[in-house]
Amino acid sequence: MIGEAPLCSVVIRAYNEGEHIGRLLMGIAQQTLRDVEIILVDSGSTDDTAAVASRYPVRVVHIRPEEFTFGRSLNRGIEAARGKFVVIVSAHCYPVYPDWLEQLLKPFEDVEVAVAYGKQRGGETNQYSERQFFRQYFPDSSQPRQANAYAHNANAAIRRALWEQHPYNENLTGLEDLAWSSWAREQGYAIAYVAEAEVVHWHDERPLQVYNRHQREAIAMKQILPGSKFTWWIFLRLWWGMTISDLLKARREHVLKLHWASILWFRFMQYLGTYLGYRYSGKIDAQLHQTFYYPPGVLSKKTSAPRQVTPIDYGDAGR
Repeated sequence: MIGEAPLCSVVIRAYNEGEHIGRLLMGIAQQTLRDVEIILVDSGSTDDTAAVASRYPVRVVHIRPEEFTFGRSLNRGIEAARGKFVVIVSAHCYPVYPDWLEQLLKPFEDVEVAVAYGKQRGGETNQYSERQFFRQYFPDSSQPRQANAYAHNANAAIRRALWEQHPYNENLTGLEDLAWSSWAREQGYAIAYVAEAEVVHWHDERPLQVYNRHQREAIAMKQILPGSKFTWWIFLRLWWGMTISDLLKARREHVLKLHWASILWFRFMQYLGTYLGYRYSGKIDAQLHQTFYYPPGVLSKKTSAPRQVTPIDYGDAGR
């Protein structure tokens, strides 16, 4: 017998995430908000993802790999969810604080907020340049009513009632979060950024993975904004500018010797993938990818606000 609907449903998309998903589920179990259900959308994992998830109160929804798109997997998960609010989190993320869910849902006290998304920072295996990206676009200060349509579904929450009006676009190769938040803003709803709702977002990408990720995201951006451009001059300017910026930061932090090579290849592959993605005119394939290139200035300048909550102690467990 199905009981009363929970306040919050957490939807996790996963494919071969056995290494990380245990830590995420452990973090959810330690949250101050207890009225939660967990939905795992598995797209054909062949590792121990299902075995790890079975240790926790998780309901599994299956989607075949050939059916997968980011939007379709989310829609399947939300269809199965019963919560008034739906939290979307990547399987290779985990919350830093025990009040992560509580903080992420706070903005919905404002009835005009449609989307809230939280802070992300990189793990030990993330490339140096990606960690700089997280620092720039997920700052330490919250914005209850953001001035633009940006949101990121690695760590976000939405009103389920609005999703029922407008499900995620299943035809995009990515950026389904940007497309949905843009729709919500066009309808007059607000978007909130919550720095206190912090997660660690693990990546361990090689050059080809970085290239493919940004190429596919650029293809999606062209689908969403057909008039947007990414010229050869923009490629050169951003590649050179961001590479120099990262090298100077690494030098100031006394880690240049350790990271200079990854800075060079990461920024080159990032912007080359973006450039060629904008030029792509062939068949669009929906494939797994996590993040995308964001134009400079997409977020308002914010100031730092330290947290006064003790982080969750994971130790060596949860893997």
